[in-house]
Amino acid sequence: MFPACLFCSTRFDPNQVVEALPVGRRIAFDQKRGRLWVVCRHCERWNLTPLDERWEAIEACERRFRDARKRVTSENIGLARLAEGLELVRIGEPLRPEFAAWRYGDQFGRRRRRTALAVGGLVAVGGGLAIAASVTGLMTGAGYALWHGTTGIWDSVQRRRIAVRIPVSPGATILVRGRHLQRICLHSAKGPDEWGIHVPHDHGVELFHGEAARQAAALIMPRLNAAGASQRKVAEAVAQIEACGDPASFLAELARSMSPDARRRNEHGLLNGLVVETRLAIEMAVNEENERYALEGELALLELEWKEAEELAAISDQLLPDSLVQQLEALKRR
Repeated sequence: MFPACLFCSTRFDPNQVVEALPVGRRIAFDQKRGRLWVVCRHCERWNLTPLDERWEAIEACERRFRDARKRVTSENIGLARLAEGLELVRIGEPLRPEFAAWRYGDQFGRRRRRTALAVGGLVAVGGGLAIAASVTGLMTGAGYALWHGTTGIWDSVQRRRIAVRIPVSPGATILVRGRHLQRICLHSAKGPDEWGIHVPHDHGVELFHGEAARQAAALIMPRLNAAGASQRKVAEAVAQIEACGDPASFLAELARSMSPDARRRNEHGLLNGLVVETRLAIEMAVNEENERYALEGELALLELEWKEAEELAAISDQLLPDSLVQQLEALKRR
């Protein structure tokens, strides 16, 4: 593979992800047509790679694209960002939307372990106090009052503690405390997102819609899900989203179910009143939506660039000798 851009001569940055193509920080590929490009980040031109160096790299790119945590796909083109800093541009029919439990199982599992350790510590302290009281002959009533007084102070501190700071305008934020978390609710709304979120705070209630609602929910839900969850609970949360088709549909449907006319068990439509699986699903869905919006803006530009690059690639295919054309067709069928 050539080490520099064919159009502007800027040297490609190396990558250690695709062994068969160790250059470039943005790689575009079309598995069906057998195309592979290195996109120059300086001039944004697409450099078609030599024919004999494409196939292993294309297969590796396809595998990494499917495994990517952050990806978004339109009708003809997809973009994925890998943790190593490499960007993959996939040309062709979009993949079925996937919402894998493994993307979230680790972080919810870590929260669960931290909560278990904290609860275990409190139980140990409580047990130690009880044993000490029995050994030293302290009055049971006094020890009981001391324990409940201590837990009451702890609860009061948690209710007053600032849980989330949510930006509402440049330089302005609202303070959401522990006691406010118990009164946050979703609501159904008109518009492309079809949902919003009511957030109580020190000076009233803020109503968020659209992108602001997604950003606010992304900050709030980790606090409501601070206890984490087991792999089984995470899988059940994923199933709720997949049953609706995609994260956006799940959030809209959930908001409709929490409207005043549709409320059942959760009488006030509060997020805190939802079962653990649904709260986990909300956190997953808003994170997926935020990532999708962050990546989606680049797809339109990438599609224009791809169409130009594909025209040049098709011309280069026409210049190949018949023997190489037959070999290329055989590799495409494979």
